[in-house]
Amino acid sequence: MPKNKILEEQIRKAAKEGSITCSALRRIAEETGVSYELAGTVTDDLKIKIKSCELGCF
Repeated sequence: MPKNKILEEQIRKAAKEGSITCSALRRIAEETGVSYELAGTVTDDLKIKIKSCELGCF
């Protein structure tokens, strides 16, 4: 399965009520081996809001 599909699945699974925390998204990016930038882009494409941003990565 392509990395982006795995990334999408992990983001969808972690997103609650249309949002995901910054720390959860960073963890997913690290676990799937993608950049924070790509993880943020995919999250935006999925129309999922990133909340509780800690480092300004997204």
